[in-house]
Amino acid sequence: MEAKKLQTLREIANQVRVGVIEGTHAAKSGHPGGSLSIADILTYLYFEEMNVNPADPDWAERDRFVLSKGHCAPAYYAVLAERGYFPPEEITTLRHYPSRLQGHPDRNSTPGVDMSTGSLGLGISAAAGMALAAKVDRKDYRVYTIVGDGESEEGQVWEACMFAAHYKLDNLVVIIDWNGLQIDGPVAEVMNPTPHDKKLEAFGFHVITVDGHDFDQIAAAFAEAKTVKGKPTAIIAKTVKGKGVSFMENQVKWHGSAPNDEQYAQAIAELKGGN
Repeated sequence: MEAKKLQTLREIANQVRVGVIEGTHAAKSGHPGGSLSIADILTYLYFEEMNVNPADPDWAERDRFVLSKGHCAPAYYAVLAERGYFPPEEITTLRHYPSRLQGHPDRNSTPGVDMSTGSLGLGISAAAGMALAAKVDRKDYRVYTIVGDGESEEGQVWEACMFAAHYKLDNLVVIIDWNGLQIDGPVAEVMNPTPHDKKLEAFGFHVITVDGHDFDQIAAAFAEAKTVKGKPTAIIAKTVKGKGVSFMENQVKWHGSAPNDEQYAQAIAELKGGN
């Protein structure tokens, strides 16, 4: 990737992470760990990959995105704000009444949200339905969804994968955020869903594995996905929970805990200082 573009994407992703910390700190609740792990992927999707129009969020020809791991809404809101769907100043209203930034995405309240999510497993199912609708309507838009690694323990996720392969939904890209931790501890110890690659291939997916924080690898994966015909694509993104904030990285406690004032100050200093 061209150096200037790479630097821009890194700066945007860093600002998305700042938004995650600002939002969860202001709310005194939320899910910063998994939000930080998907910041780079969300940044690439909204600033490079997807055909969207913030001035017309419901544009019929837009690409669709579904955050199946809906608890990571802080990162979703932060990237939507950076992309221009609403003012970044709203980030600190997260989870406050009557903010339109609820604890989980609500398509009836928040500009740019294509699907209300929160119950794990439902998002990927909706995304598969959207992709089938595009096929039926003979539309060219593509559908993207991010699924949590813990979420992939849900049986409905695999039903949706079976559905997507059966209908040859080559306009669907499923991104597995593989950060290895869920609310109760290491994913492999709670209910091990691995190997994702072999399972997804057996279900009929084209599978790509990447470092979910490397923009060159992310770009190559999405470019490859567009060449795949007759089957959906799954991108297994190996990420770090809490990425970008030293004391949050790979720490399960930050799955659903908000930073206090001191932790907030340290996290913001690290992010804005480039540490």
